[in-house]
Formats: sequence, C-alpha cells, structure tokens
Amino acid sequence: MSDLLPLFPLPNVVLFPNVFLPLHIFEPRYREMVADAAASDRMIGMVLLRPGWERDYEGRPAIYPIGCSGVMTHVEKLPDGRYNLVLRGLERFRILEEDHERSYRRATFEPLHEQSLPHQDRVAIRRHREKLETMLAPAIIGNEAKIPAAMSDEDLINALAQYLDLEPLEKQALLEKESLMSRAGSLVELLEMKIMIARTPGLSTVTH
Repeated sequence: MSDLLPLFPLPNVVLFPNVFLPLHIFEPRYREMVADAAASDRMIGMVLLRPGWERDYEGRPAIYPIGCSGVMTHVEKLPDGRYNLVLRGLERFRILEEDHERSYRRATFEPLHEQSLPHQDRVAIRRHREKLETMLAPAIIGNEAKIPAAMSDEDLINALAQYLDLEPLEKQALLEKESLMSRAGSLVELLEMKIMIARTPGLSTVTH
C-alpha cells in the first residue's frame, strides 16, 4: 500500500478481508478517487460513516477509525464517467491521520494484522462454523444454495459477516474484533439473539 490510502466512506457498507464487494461510483469526488487509484496501486479503504453523517455528507462527516482495505479487481468506466468496480477485501486498518489535499478523503494508517491462531482456537472456530451452518441451514436450503465445504473458516466467517442481513453497526463491531476467534464467537451470539427474537413475538418491543 502507498502511504496515503484513499477512503470511501459509506453509511451502510462494511468490507471484510478476502470478501468481494461490487460498487457503483457516481459522485465526482469518488470518480476522481477511482481514477487515481486505478493509475496507482488500485487500493481503496472502505470505512463506515458514523450516525449523523447526513448533516455533512458533502463535507467530511465523522467515520469509524477502523476499516478494511480493498484492491480493485475489476474496473469498468462507463461513457458518462461513472464506474462499476469490484473490490476484494485485503486487510483491516486503523486510521491515524486524514489528509485533505484532494476532493476525496485520504489517510495515513496502520495495518491491523489478523492474529495467528493456536490449535485450540482452530478447534473452537470449527465448532462455531458448525453452529453457523446449522443456524443458517433453513435459509440456505430455501434459497437452494449451500456453503462450500472447501471454503476456509476465515473466508466463511468474513463472508457471512459481510453478506448476512445485519445492521451496519453490527458489521462494524464484527470488523473491529481483534481476531477471527472473537469475530466468529460474536457472529454466533448475534445470530442466536436474532433467531430468539424472531421466535419470540414481542421480545424486542419496548414498553414506555
């Protein structure tokens, strides 16, 4: 990565390592970002906007400091200047300082490497995977899809964290977990809670 990472802040998208994300780029500042990235190392950092972003969307609203870098594996420039592209998530990062010289946001950052897993954690993650597959089986069967057995535990956990119908803040919390072990455990707990709420009418209702 270069010293300054282009930032693409969105209110509802969280990218995870080794997961693919299709994007449609239409704002002029982000068209410039894509053009610059395509001419350089093809790297973009996805970050989530903090609540209240609507008040200053055209400016530089607050963002969460932890995001995920991605490399543009596909770039299609449309006749009117818009772009269709696909990002592949690479690595989590923490923003250190923002640069304001361009129309789009850039930042210096530190990479957040995934911790290596001892054998006992690998065994625990395998148990988490089995729980996730069991909980998701009805939805998967209904959609005539299935989780590929050959998919690694890391890729499966990150793919589910990104693709499942979770709130953006829930996804951000998963991204911020320091290890795959804690991310897998949190994902299991989150889905168990959602299933319990769905099966218990009125459980999520708050009475004032």
